[in-house]
Amino acid sequence: MAWIVGLVCAAVVGTLVWIAAPLVPASITFVGQQLGQQGNPPTSEPAAGAGDEAAGGLPAECRDLYGDALRGTLMRTADAVLTPSTEPPVSSARGLVDALAPQVTYTCDWTSAEGTLSTTLATVPADAGAIAETALPALGFTCERVATRTRCVLEADGRVETIETAGGLWVSSVEDGWHPSSYVDRIAETVWAG
Repeated sequence: MAWIVGLVCAAVVGTLVWIAAPLVPASITFVGQQLGQQGNPPTSEPAAGAGDEAAGGLPAECRDLYGDALRGTLMRTADAVLTPSTEPPVSSARGLVDALAPQVTYTCDWTSAEGTLSTTLATVPADAGAIAETALPALGFTCERVATRTRCVLEADGRVETIETAGGLWVSSVEDGWHPSSYVDRIAETVWAG
């Protein structure tokens, strides 16, 4: 009689495991989040590279950040190589970057015989423009309003650093030795006109 009870118990346990199996991934994610290891949070936007534009009209990946003419100019430059990543923005304003903690969508790093370019698209708090306008002049940046955006620029020794914010978006670019015509304006047009 005991072996019958053992079989029934094994069947019940097997049924419970079969019912619970689909919940294992969700449980692991939940436990990871509770332990501070966020993993891959759900998102309503397509992943970078999933299409030409992310939800809301933003460029979804580096190649979409540059209009056809600018992308062609960059690609025709001697030894030009594009390396996309999700690295934090390159900036001499580390205090501002730390304070605003931009959530990087992607960073596009170009290297060529002429120099380097690094551009980051990220999200920031909506008041980032006002914060940048207040903090960056002390670091030598010149800030101005361009349409609805705040643009702050630092030029020194062939290096031009631009931080531009509006509507919770951040675009920062560093042009080091390589200065394509209207580089920052063309990227801003793609991001904020989209």
